[in-house]
Amino acid sequence: MNTENEPQSVIIDDTPKRRHLSTPAWFSSSFLDLAEDVKLAKQQGKIGLILYFGQDNCVYCEYLLEVNWKEHENLAHYTAHYFSVVAIDIWGSLTVTDFAGKTLSEHDFSNREKTLFTPTLLFYDLTGKEVFRLRGYYPPYQFRAALDYVVGAHYHRLSFRDYLEQANPPLVFDLNELNPHAIFAKPPYLLDRRHQASEHFLVVFFEEGSCHACDVLHTHPLQDAAVLARLQQMEVIQLDHRADTPLITPQGDMMTAQQWAAQLKIFFAPTLVFFDKKGKEIIRIDAVIGSYRLARVLDYILTGAYQHTPQFQRWHAQHYSNG
Repeated sequence: MNTENEPQSVIIDDTPKRRHLSTPAWFSSSFLDLAEDVKLAKQQGKIGLILYFGQDNCVYCEYLLEVNWKEHENLAHYTAHYFSVVAIDIWGSLTVTDFAGKTLSEHDFSNREKTLFTPTLLFYDLTGKEVFRLRGYYPPYQFRAALDYVVGAHYHRLSFRDYLEQANPPLVFDLNELNPHAIFAKPPYLLDRRHQASEHFLVVFFEEGSCHACDVLHTHPLQDAAVLARLQQMEVIQLDHRADTPLITPQGDMMTAQQWAAQLKIFFAPTLVFFDKKGKEIIRIDAVIGSYRLARVLDYILTGAYQHTPQFQRWHAQHYSNG
């Protein structure tokens, strides 16, 4: 697999501000009839269709559009060579016709497809089958790996997690020490919540050593007083997603951290997985994230808003109009 360069450290200032985002000129002009979009992609010699779910005022969308697809022109050329890309505004009112012929608004379609975070990319093959989805922002070297994963049709035999582990040169680094932090609970990790609910929500930080994105998480969001104040109200666990650390999961299963990460289909470090007081997963963050969005996700959980508004983006839009 060909990667861009050495992995980059990405620091994102996700403080809310107004931003109108324009999609690249090479995106497909579409009437949002997905079957027709796939038909056109086939006629143009592409291997599939990408639906880009985005919105204005989204800094992570801005990074995908301006960094991955503008500053890294080779990524733009590579994407456009293999895929037709169609934009969906998650708050839009245009009519989408899905592959079954059902019509619904962009907003309703986005809700149905569970685009909890923007940007989200859904990859379809030429039969209209979804073969992969990428939620959130990924730096250029990992974004290229995701494209390679689909272009090479590796999804037929490998999870994306396993694909990254087999990459050459590897995107998974040697096992080194994780970044320490006082917020993390010490072992043993007895997380079973089946028979008795905990007093606290649980968040598990799946990380790895020699990880740029993990370093950024620790030097920025985990140094933010507002983020730490919220995390202190939770049970906070840190695990190396490739290690054999023994634990009992919230569902009562005895396994290693590596086995649990594989079961949860963790492929990006860091990934934060949030569980309710009975051990049911609420939401996860499996992409680069800044202090602002992390604090809002924590508010979404701690206030119990997830119980009556299952879409984080909908809740966020109702409470924070600028971000």
